[in-house]
Amino acid sequence: MTLIALSLMWAVLSYLAFTVWVPSQQDRYEQYRAAKPCPAQATPQEVAAKDCLTTWHLTVAKAESTFTGKVTTYEATLKNKGDDSWQKVARFSDSRPLFDKLHRGDEVTATGWRRDIVILSKDGIRQNTDDAPHDEHQANAAMGVLAALLAAQSLVFGTARLTRPIAGAPFVWEPYGRWLTFTNIGVGVGVGAASAWLDIPWWTVLVAVPVVVCSVMARLLYQQRRAAASSAKVQQPRRQQDSRVGSR
Repeated sequence: MTLIALSLMWAVLSYLAFTVWVPSQQDRYEQYRAAKPCPAQATPQEVAAKDCLTTWHLTVAKAESTFTGKVTTYEATLKNKGDDSWQKVARFSDSRPLFDKLHRGDEVTATGWRRDIVILSKDGIRQNTDDAPHDEHQANAAMGVLAALLAAQSLVFGTARLTRPIAGAPFVWEPYGRWLTFTNIGVGVGVGAASAWLDIPWWTVLVAVPVVVCSVMARLLYQQRRAAASSAKVQQPRRQQDSRVGSR
């Protein structure tokens, strides 16, 4: 019953990924792309109503990078001219092309959207911040497919255990269930990251993840059967030899 419950949990996560997570991120990106610069001297109410891009002229209070043990974070603290009490932090995923050139006291231009700084520029050099919407839904789609595969695996293995309490291969954890679980996770994360890096359309992940999982599992099963066949061939002559010795 535990596997059946897990399958329902994974199915719900997969459903939410493709009905809420990916569509909402895509809608936000399209709205950002459609946003126009705000009229000069626009009031906050007008900015919110038009959903437009604002322009702020700010000063760099500090720019620092921090290594967290896994990744390096890049943060620029910005302040309004003549008002040190107003500060905002812009975070970046990379130090180039702009962050490396930021120093305390530099004058920069920030593009704001929905109260977030999405672009920072200086002397014609621009860099998107982490708050800028991206058309990179490959990882989200890969996680949705991964959840669907884990749901299917849990359902099949759980049903097999209920209908056949002493379930045989391949509906057992060792090694088939373990192989399939880690293959699903590894392929889902790997394909999602590779697709985002190569800028492949996110919908290709829907096909790529299952195909790669099936290919890896087919290879593992082939190696398992080949190893079992080789072991049987080695044991057969030994049994024949033992039987001859026993007859003497």
